Amino acid sequence: MSFKVLYVTATMPEAEALKRISGIMSLMGGYRFGNLEISVLVTGVGSAATAWGIKQWISENGKPDLAINGGIAGSYKIEKFAIGDVVMPGTDCFADSGIEDGEIFLTLFEAGLSAADEFPFQNGLLHTDARYSIRIKTLLKSVNAITVNSATGSECTKIKLINKYNPDIETMEGATFFYICAMENIPFLALRAISNRVEPRDKSKWNIPLALDRLSEKLKEVLIRLE
Repeated sequence: MSFKVLYVTATMPEAEALKRISGIMSLMGGYRFGNLEISVLVTGVGSAATAWGIKQWISENGKPDLAINGGIAGSYKIEKFAIGDVVMPGTDCFADSGIEDGEIFLTLFEAGLSAADEFPFQNGLLHTDARYSIRIKTLLKSVNAITVNSATGSECTKIKLINKYNPDIETMEGATFFYICAMENIPFLALRAISNRVEPRDKSKWNIPLALDRLSEKLKEVLIRLE
């Protein structure tokens, strides 16, 4: 019996990292790898598009046995997680969801607008699904991720986020993926390949092709482990 996997990405190039895996077979709407039947969902960039896309897919197709979020990310700690490294977000959060009180930023939890330990949050954080992350922990380093609505491109914003969250990586969809999967009781994993340093924006230093190549390589290792 096939094991149904939903592979969720924000963009088509991130989705095509799956296509480049050697030994993967194309199916209508997805792929087969061993006993894994893999559907692909390209949501578009950002939390709103990700939330709508996943919920719409579920309503039309039912719940998969496992959802995997694959894509690229910016690294806050390039000396620890270099461009091309592929990591597994172990925790994530909605880093810019909150209120400003003068020069102070308060999360929704700090402002008393949400409960920090109300499901699916634990102390204000979303955690990856331990049922599957434990199976691939020897393949990927676990990192602390943050999710933002605006990609960080200034030193001022970078410093504020580091002081607030001490993140390893940043994406624009990760926490939404965690949240939807947890609320829908769908087992899930996330893989992110480092494409750039989080810093004042300088695309000449980015290496998206390398990140996507490495993502493809690690995806194959993860799929083999899941078979």
